[in-house]
Amino acid sequence: MNILLWHVHGSWTTSFVHGKHRYLVPVTPDRGPYGLGRARTYPWPDSAVEVTPEELRDTDVDLVILQRPEEIDLAAEWLGRRPGRDVPAIYVEHNTPKGDVPDTRHPMADRDDLLLTHVTAFNELFWDNGGTRTTVVDHGVVPPAVEWTGELDRLAVVINEPVRRCRVTGTDLLARFAALAPLDVYGMKVDGLAAHLGLPEDRLTSHDDVPQHAMHAELAKRRAYLHLCRWTSLGLSLIEAMTMGMPVVALATTEAVEAVPPAAGALSTRVDTLVDAARGLLDDRESARRAGAVARAAARDRYGLERFLADWDRLLEEEVCASR
Repeated sequence: MNILLWHVHGSWTTSFVHGKHRYLVPVTPDRGPYGLGRARTYPWPDSAVEVTPEELRDTDVDLVILQRPEEIDLAAEWLGRRPGRDVPAIYVEHNTPKGDVPDTRHPMADRDDLLLTHVTAFNELFWDNGGTRTTVVDHGVVPPAVEWTGELDRLAVVINEPVRRCRVTGTDLLARFAALAPLDVYGMKVDGLAAHLGLPEDRLTSHDDVPQHAMHAELAKRRAYLHLCRWTSLGLSLIEAMTMGMPVVALATTEAVEAVPPAAGALSTRVDTLVDAARGLLDDRESARRAGAVARAAARDRYGLERFLADWDRLLEEEVCASR
């Protein structure tokens, strides 16, 4: 099957293109947001191929994966075919709703020409999807090549744009944990975070835009993983950390309550409880190892790549067959 999809979310797309299909990824000369092409910091198989907008007009496409509302018109222009009418289309929603939650209307609400697929049950529940058909395909991750060792008495965090997204990502809570142990914060646009929070650099070290494999190798050395997002879908870095066997200290918000067993470290809406749990993991590496084993088993059971790809194969085939 030839599947057209834009490179929007690196980790999710990395898992998706590991399937058995041929994945057509638009590329433009500026490699802008609608023509990013293949990933450069994630390992993608050869079945993910770059195509220019000009090439798409004469390319057989069996199904379009949409991830942003404007891609509907863009696909129609580049393909000369209307997604959902002339070629089957699935819209993947990666994010929690913004605005008047829980009454936020999804941009694809009340459509009869596509399937709206959410990456978490929480997202499906909180978006107002109208009469559009919906389903949920839980995340799946490519297993990191490293296992947790936890020899460093430090805590790891992965956040993109922690200054701009401060309360959303729980950036304002980091100082509470930096008082316990040094923090290593990975992600995009994390430089200058210590100064922003008024912390000395020996209490919070930023690691900006580190390639995924190198980030995994460093995460695995840290004692525990902090997930302090108040309002997010479900960070794949959290699932990857759990898959490595990292113990997790997480806010019990959005889909985290389904993804993280309490025995995997700690899960609570009480920050004091999480601080105490982090202190315990820092003081007792054996306890951290046991919690990490629970995290690994839970992540591999629910978020394994084989299950993810099997769910998607079934969905893709159903949508293509239904259009015939």
